[in-house]
Amino acid sequence: MSGTTAHDVFSPSYAQARIRFLAAAAAAGLQVESKPHPLKGRDGEELAMDVARDGHPGADKLLIVSSACHGVEGFCGSGVQIAALHDAQWREHAARRGVAVLYVHALNPYGFSHIRRATHENVDLNRNFQDFSKPLPVNQAYRDIQPLLLPDEWPPSPANGAAIGNYIATHGEASLQAAITRGQHDFPDGLFFGGTEPTWSNLALREILRAHGRRATRIAWIDIHTGLGPSGVGERIFAGRDDQAAVARARAWWSGQGATPVTSIYDGSSTSAFLTGLMWGAAYEECPQAQYTGIALEYGTVPVLDTLQALRGEHWLHVHPEAPPALAAQIKQQMKDAFYTDTDEWKNEVLRQGREVLFQAADGLAS
Repeated sequence: MSGTTAHDVFSPSYAQARIRFLAAAAAAGLQVESKPHPLKGRDGEELAMDVARDGHPGADKLLIVSSACHGVEGFCGSGVQIAALHDAQWREHAARRGVAVLYVHALNPYGFSHIRRATHENVDLNRNFQDFSKPLPVNQAYRDIQPLLLPDEWPPSPANGAAIGNYIATHGEASLQAAITRGQHDFPDGLFFGGTEPTWSNLALREILRAHGRRATRIAWIDIHTGLGPSGVGERIFAGRDDQAAVARARAWWSGQGATPVTSIYDGSSTSAFLTGLMWGAAYEECPQAQYTGIALEYGTVPVLDTLQALRGEHWLHVHPEAPPALAAQIKQQMKDAFYTDTDEWKNEVLRQGREVLFQAADGLAS
């Protein structure tokens, strides 16, 4: 983004990312509201969901920019947020458009710090926004494959690898991805567990939406993710209810100018499988007066099977904390590499595309 380099805004740890975010907000003259997390970080540091609002408190157009819904993906999202706070041209553009910008840094600070995708409750935050008073969705495909996903030993045995390969040969790679990633509510120690009640992050985010979104008549949300798609390409995935008017708005705002078209889990155009319990449902519930339009900005890193293998390894480590330190370090590094490509080329593409979608969002909200 304008006036900053990748070295200035991307951080090697949650602790440094938080320091940089707080410093960028202070340099911009913004106050930060912090919601302290009940646990400590990997290095004993304080954890928090930090919120900075740039713009008039009574603005009727609000853009939410959030990071680390899936903790380890915060290495990318935090960099985009920090760059935006340092970007005077962007801030002036949003102000001219009458758009207030709400930066929510580290929706899942525990996962960010501990290099996990899940929260401290071992819940996938973006599968946790269910109506828990009703029967929860059943993922039969996950039930079928669960015994293969977390073997007794890591790395997996040749027999386990062959069984996974046979599943792919029989059902296809996309079916394996969907079975694992759709979300499930049966196995608390399993992958992509959606939980049986709202997580800490769920409740904290809802408080933020109520405090900052109730006066808005139009809300846009850009939630920054990594791990799917071609390396360095920011897929713009529609993030909202299956509403044709909202999808059309998102495609009008965020497509064009050489950008990839806005995709959707509802029509099968996205690299993401169909999902339930998604976070942006809270925007409708907590800010029902506002017209809502959102995307997940999903940056590709490594091939999807490598990502799934990293997730399996990290979850195995969660279940086996007694693992040798060298193996634990190797698993965590593989996990970080699967969701954050630590090269200048990748990071510069992240910043370029992130800046583009911010300007498009402000223009869309003001249109």
